[in-house]
Amino acid sequence: MLIHTIKCVIVSLTLALLATSTALAQDNRQADVIYGRKYGLALTMDVFKPTVKSNRAAIVMIVSGGWFSSPEAINPKSTNPFTSRGYHVFAVVHGSQPKFTIPEAIEDLHRATKFIRSKAKEYEIDPEKIGISGGSAGGHLSLMMGVAGKKGGELNSKDQVQGFASGANAVACFFPPTDFLNWGEDGKEQLGRGPQAIPNIVAPFDFVVFNQQKKQFEPVEDIMERRKIGAAISPITHISKQSAPSLIIHGDQDKLVSIQQAESFVKKMKEAGAIAELDTRKGASHGWANMDKDLEKFADWFDLHLLNKTK
Repeated sequence: MLIHTIKCVIVSLTLALLATSTALAQDNRQADVIYGRKYGLALTMDVFKPTVKSNRAAIVMIVSGGWFSSPEAINPKSTNPFTSRGYHVFAVVHGSQPKFTIPEAIEDLHRATKFIRSKAKEYEIDPEKIGISGGSAGGHLSLMMGVAGKKGGELNSKDQVQGFASGANAVACFFPPTDFLNWGEDGKEQLGRGPQAIPNIVAPFDFVVFNQQKKQFEPVEDIMERRKIGAAISPITHISKQSAPSLIIHGDQDKLVSIQQAESFVKKMKEAGAIAELDTRKGASHGWANMDKDLEKFADWFDLHLLNKTK
């Protein structure tokens, strides 16, 4: 009887602790913050506040895999390495394939980053200390914000958010596509067509253009126009000396996104005089066990390049 009672007490205490832990985890989360709207749909992000004293820096965590994006894919645990160091984390959901294309996802990230800067006072963050992170498609979008961020427009425009810049101040990401016109080897294209197309990742490359006369979207079929778009959505195209310091972790056995994508990007960054680092994981494919531990390395990178802190 005593043993049964003790077991019941232990179970009750465990459940109470779990409930308390869950409640505390939710206390720092603000869900479904609308950062924009398009075609009648709301674009949302979840905001995670620091669990210690704020360092006034922010991390944009892009929720994207294969350019699929959904609020259900937000993993609160992945924010812990950052919130536990004083960072605000903004988990951004973009317009998802198959409905939306890569260029549209990129525009969503520009919008999200501008929105975060527009709310800097509200969240008590420094708008010049914004890092960005993601994996695979999320890594691609992260690098685009690091190398091709937009400058702010007029603050008195109708849409106040457009008055802010969208570029990241530092990037850390996993196995990102960086060059769709040289996919794994020079001259090999990855534009969602032909034998090299990746199954289930075709719709993001269904590029469209708006016909002003017909007032409708039309598919881009001309190969030269498709290549222009392919270059425009490739981070490697936009590298300059001013590109944000970028860390990439990539497996050398990745069959989905070749490590060549990371190697060529980092090489060109260094040639341009920008800061870049590649951490190669020997024998690793497109993902590996205990990747959550690598987020601590991302946090170290952001500490260094956003806060000027070293370990």
